[in-house]
Amino acid sequence: MLFTSDNWSAVHPRVMEALVKENRGPAPAGGADATSLRLKQKWKEVFGPQAEGFLVTSGTAANGLALSAVTPPWGGIFAHHASHIHLDECAGPEFFTGGAKIIPVEGEAGKITPQTLNEAYAFYGQDILNRVPPAVLSLTQGTESGTYYRADEVRALTDEAKRLGLKVHMDGSRLANVLAATGQTPLEATTALGVDILALGGTKTGGMMADAIIALTEESAGSLHRRIKRAGHQFAKQRYLAVQWLALLEGDLWCKTAAHANRMAVRLADGLRARLIDLPWPCEINEVFPLLPDDLSETLLKRGAQFYPWVLPNDPYAGKMKRFVTSFETQPAEVDRLLALIDDTRLGRA
Repeated sequence: MLFTSDNWSAVHPRVMEALVKENRGPAPAGGADATSLRLKQKWKEVFGPQAEGFLVTSGTAANGLALSAVTPPWGGIFAHHASHIHLDECAGPEFFTGGAKIIPVEGEAGKITPQTLNEAYAFYGQDILNRVPPAVLSLTQGTESGTYYRADEVRALTDEAKRLGLKVHMDGSRLANVLAATGQTPLEATTALGVDILALGGTKTGGMMADAIIALTEESAGSLHRRIKRAGHQFAKQRYLAVQWLALLEGDLWCKTAAHANRMAVRLADGLRARLIDLPWPCEINEVFPLLPDDLSETLLKRGAQFYPWVLPNDPYAGKMKRFVTSFETQPAEVDRLLALIDDTRLGRA
């Protein structure tokens, strides 16, 4: 009963097969191989002719390097107060940008709104030497609350960001889950909505170490080649990263694996609601956030369920919130076992 993180899943068999097939003979180093060049063209097909992709091996590197391309070291980055770049990257974005400051912005269910963005900008947007000048709006799609921004919500935020003179970064660690939920294409969900640069996740949907930065404008791509080299992310045998993405993109495999994860999360969320367990946020991708009594949580953990506590700053849920994440490997029987264990615990049979 594994519900800790989609990062815990194995490599998808089709990705592993592609890696094995790639592992035949020598090839030029540093991204000059045929597989990397093929992926370079594929990014343009997927995100638009101006898109340029850069491969890295973690979401933290993708976010930090992407942000470094669109903000000066003294710039401010508006991000949701529960965003990964704010809470869970050990100052990686600050490191890669050379000191830019993340400014937390409020918003329900993981989402910033034009109103909360403007409230933050009203303070930081003043031309005062002692304060960081705002440079970037960062959006997490899907959010750390298991929700996602609708297309009109993204467009409203990018329009407002442009009006305020901000670049737009998207943390797309679970973008595939959003695409699976909405039916949007990658281009429709990013480039067409005014996003400047994307940190794209593939590891959660079946890759081994498949994360990327997609510069969606010529300006945002400008300095990334040297930034990536300086950060130690120009890989000698880049073809082994590139082939993972080619396998994930072929036949929309990455979205199909995400769709399965989404369905398993909905199955779990529906089962929890049927048992009158409170879920403060809707389940829209592959994350579920129930409020569980301490005794129930302890019994579930003792009986082999694996999940994380989810405590936010100024925690409004008194430590009761837990996070359950499903993956492409999660099976209906696994979800049903967990729900049956909840029933047994409540009846004193666990």
